[in-house]
Amino acid sequence: MSVSRLLIGLGNPGDDYARTRHNIGFMAVDEIAAHYCCPSWKKKFRGLITGADAFLLLKPQTFMNLSGESAVEALRFYQLEPENVVVFHDDIDLLPGQVKIKQGGGSGGHNGLKSLDACIGSDYWRVRIGVGRPMTEQGCPVKGDAVVNYVLNPFTKADKSWLDPLVHALAEETDLLLKNEFQKYLARLPKRAAS
Repeated sequence: MSVSRLLIGLGNPGDDYARTRHNIGFMAVDEIAAHYCCPSWKKKFRGLITGADAFLLLKPQTFMNLSGESAVEALRFYQLEPENVVVFHDDIDLLPGQVKIKQGGGSGGHNGLKSLDACIGSDYWRVRIGVGRPMTEQGCPVKGDAVVNYVLNPFTKADKSWLDPLVHALAEETDLLLKNEFQKYLARLPKRAAS
């Protein structure tokens, strides 16, 4: 199979993490796989893979902090450069449902991105999916363990109103990502999620 683009969803394996904020990357690539009627997920590269035509989907099964170890195996096998990689991940610095895309940059404290940076460099594309940041009663952003607990907890019922439409939209507009039409992709997401 000739692969020109690797789409990676970040998350943690296991049912306990399935609907947590930290696993929105897994949710996104699961929806892309369903949208393109991809074959069943198979174990490879210390992760789960599937794909369609010229792109491969990867869900590392190494746990978040070691995601790069799975990604680098896939890149080496398919002889891909980091700029051919798109990573879907949660971002607490964006409002819930907000999406931004960038190439390169820092990890923002995200351990999955830190692992990717260490293993494949930082020149990959990031689809940053906002999950919001928890706040104290005084309205200040929480830090440390409180952030970890927040991202490892499931989405709430209130989140469902934006979460499901957004995940569907991310999948339905994937063709634009594959064509490197990143700004058009971003512009189309709110319209698609609202329809």
